[in-house]
Amino acid sequence: MILTKAQYEEIAQCLVAVPPTRQSLRKLKQMFPRYLSGVMKDGTAPVLLELANEVDYAPSLMARIILERFLQEREESPPSKSVINSMLRDPSQIPDGVLANQVYQCIVNDCCYGPLVGCIKHAIGHEHEVLLRDLLLERNLSFLDEDQLRAKGYDKTPDFILEVPVALEGHIIHWIESKASFGDECSHQAYLHDQFWSYWNRFGPGLVIYWYGFIEELDCNRERGILLKDCFPTDLVTLGQGIAQP
Repeated sequence: MILTKAQYEEIAQCLVAVPPTRQSLRKLKQMFPRYLSGVMKDGTAPVLLELANEVDYAPSLMARIILERFLQEREESPPSKSVINSMLRDPSQIPDGVLANQVYQCIVNDCCYGPLVGCIKHAIGHEHEVLLRDLLLERNLSFLDEDQLRAKGYDKTPDFILEVPVALEGHIIHWIESKASFGDECSHQAYLHDQFWSYWNRFGPGLVIYWYGFIEELDCNRERGILLKDCFPTDLVTLGQGIAQP
């Protein structure tokens, strides 16, 4: 699905959450005494999850705040972000069994944030890379994948480089990148800066597939060598063969 910027902003306006204020963040940090009081009464009750629901806050983010406060009081110094992330990925590392269980409950009940959601996103991304690979094979397009490119010594690589370039709507395509997400302005600009222009600089012009759509106005770098699509194009033209057939 391709949306205009105006359509996207209209939808986003309906979904956007009120940004946290200093007062609301202070209120979240004050949840630690309530957490301690709750688990003292019943350590098996989903105290942390209920606190998150009470203030309409993502459970895994609430777990992060409480875990950080717990470790800070225990170690008498702020814990590093890597330590926090490691414990959130594997709550069994948390040096308190009750808190470990509370954090685990938050993670498995969070549909938007946290390590579990990260794993799901990674799996969906891999699934779409496999889909793209199959579509390339169906059309007999020869390519090198990310693993093969890294074996050749490349550090930043697109998902697939075509060994023989193809043409799409009058533009030459050397590489294809799969994104199992919607391309909004913020994420696309980050991808351009961190990935796409690097690919363009090393391998030439290419194609990005946002499988869940993108904002139409973002497809503005075609003449510079980066095209956007929301599905695998059926009108790829191969050298001396015409349109690639499945």
